Amino acid sequence: MSYLNIANLGEDFVAQWLESTGWMILQRQFSCRWGEIDIIAEYTENIREPVLAFVEVKTRSFGSWDDGGRGAITLKKQAKIERTAGIFLAEYPEKSDYTCRFDVAIVSYEIAAKNNRQLSVTQEPIAVCLGEYKFQLQEYIPAAFEYL
Repeated sequence: MSYLNIANLGEDFVAQWLESTGWMILQRQFSCRWGEIDIIAEYTENIREPVLAFVEVKTRSFGSWDDGGRGAITLKKQAKIERTAGIFLAEYPEKSDYTCRFDVAIVSYEIAAKNNRQLSVTQEPIAVCLGEYKFQLQEYIPAAFEYL
């Protein structure tokens, strides 16, 4: 399977997890001339101010060279995502009063059992098997750009 397909499966996994925790997915792979944002989600349940999360998903095999994708979130990458978020807010001005944050999801994957060809949730926390791959949410960092 190509890296692009693995990345898309990782994004699918994170989008499903966000929805299961009360987030509503507004956009997937939102792009403009400045860049792309993997997931844009909003949370409005039981809070005073709605939250808009611009989520960067990094899907890597176990033991990757760039610390599971954390090393790929450079200041230049952050600036591109921030500019792209500005374009999104310009296109959807009704969301401009929301509290905005930039989250990062670190997902690992490995080849699962060869005879496992259907979606099945494992007993491990926040992990899923999709076809021949097992995906696991290693870390979800809310407001990550403040910490990276």
